[in-house]
Amino acid sequence: MSIILERRAIRKYDSNIKISKEEMKTILDEATRAPSSMNMQPWRFVVVSSHEGKEQLKSVLKGNQLQLETSAAMIVIFTDIKKYDLAEKIFDKAVQMNLMPEDVKEKQLRNISNMIPYLKDESIEKAGMVDGGLVAMQLMLIAKEHGYDTCPIGGFDHDKIANVLGLDEKRYKPVMIVSIGKKAEDGYHSVRLDVDDITYWM
Repeated sequence: MSIILERRAIRKYDSNIKISKEEMKTILDEATRAPSSMNMQPWRFVVVSSHEGKEQLKSVLKGNQLQLETSAAMIVIFTDIKKYDLAEKIFDKAVQMNLMPEDVKEKQLRNISNMIPYLKDESIEKAGMVDGGLVAMQLMLIAKEHGYDTCPIGGFDHDKIANVLGLDEKRYKPVMIVSIGKKAEDGYHSVRLDVDDITYWM
């Protein structure tokens, strides 16, 4: 509960603090324990930490320059329209780890193969946005557990960011950016609506 209650959206970070690639990989690995539709794990990350990378990202940001300049990294989260291409790899790994029988794997792969021709990119993207939101929230909580602070960012050019970062814009659709680092200033406290204001009972 302390992690949940202490998390704040931080806009100014200690620019002297860096996060090693090894620790960042640990944070991302733990974040990807988040659930996803059919366990397809459509999230794809671009970790922008170098000066050159941040200069590229700068061109598509709408504000949020302080996070860009001071954070240890800006983690850009995309959803992959071609997520089903990795289905066999995911299920093979599950079989190897004795988490799924071979016959269940084959059944799942057949179901996906039969389903794909009827799926539109728009519906795949919509489901991926939900999954991307789940992994983003988990990422922010995991980062806090590791002693880092974060801020979710939606203010950027969604149509251009994939291309700017060297990705296929038709395949990779942006979900959000999460800045990460050690806070240099406290984030603002915020209030939440009461449960009675937002819940209908049936």
